[in-house]
Amino acid sequence: MIPNDQLERLRRLLSHRRVISANDLQYELGISRATLTRYIRHLRDTFGVPVVIDRELGGYRLESSGHDFGPQFELPGLWFTAEEIHALLTMQHLLANLDTSGLLGPHIQPLLKRLGHILGSADDSAAELARRIRIQTVGARSFKLEHFQAVASATLRRHRIVIEYHARGSNRTTRREISPQRLIHYRDNWYVDAWCHLREELRSFAVDAIHRAEVLSTTARDVDDDRLDCFLGSGYGIFSGSDVQWAVLRFSPERSRWVAAEKWHPDQQGRLLDDGGYELRVPYSQAPELLMDILRHGQHCEVIAPPGLREAVQQEHLSAARLNGA
Repeated sequence: MIPNDQLERLRRLLSHRRVISANDLQYELGISRATLTRYIRHLRDTFGVPVVIDRELGGYRLESSGHDFGPQFELPGLWFTAEEIHALLTMQHLLANLDTSGLLGPHIQPLLKRLGHILGSADDSAAELARRIRIQTVGARSFKLEHFQAVASATLRRHRIVIEYHARGSNRTTRREISPQRLIHYRDNWYVDAWCHLREELRSFAVDAIHRAEVLSTTARDVDDDRLDCFLGSGYGIFSGSDVQWAVLRFSPERSRWVAAEKWHPDQQGRLLDDGGYELRVPYSQAPELLMDILRHGQHCEVIAPPGLREAVQQEHLSAARLNGA
């Protein structure tokens, strides 16, 4: 394991000088030529630091490639924020849980190795980070890797794809031709936002509900980002639409301490109440997902508006009480 302080000293020496000889680097760092070679290789291969040998000037320098790295160039992994740690570990978790026996295997393993090196360059080893920081998935549904590969390939290459899709709500399987627009990882599951040529509208499809996928040579229909965001990002949750309503929810003082710090939707509006409670306003298009999140708060959440959502919550509570013998 290469000490972090040595890597940082080497980075600074390279950043502050136009060129520096191997002898000077060995002297400054107090290391052998073989160790210097190992350090240089680690900077270059693990972190992508553009270190090159300039034989005309007789030393090592940073290859700017049109960019002025200067002394501000920093090594990833040595100054992780909490968000960066979470992002890297999430990437590692997602990759580690893919089946690497398929076509993606040769590409996933090098990525995992590189992530391990980067995480291991922080103040603790990669093994210690893995031991102390965990990414737990709740409600993640399994999917077939070949279906994910087909959807991802069609999305990136801008091709249409034919899928056999099982809609869990209606318990029906239909054959659809779709033009995929983007892949979304949401609440530990993968979805594809696409133009559905069967329904002639934008839809969001769960990748795990795809039973068969065939990429076509036909060019996909493109939908601009503003329209995608307006239709699929306007309401609450992954399943949205153009018919947006606003839910007004009132939480008890006890539960408000958690809800006030949560982000339910980018356009949400919230305010603390005089009694210590919390009022949350969120836009939604389809009720099922919002309904589930309201019900998990039980008696601590009252639906103020709209009336249809309030009635739906009441019916769910009454049905649950009857089911449990109340």
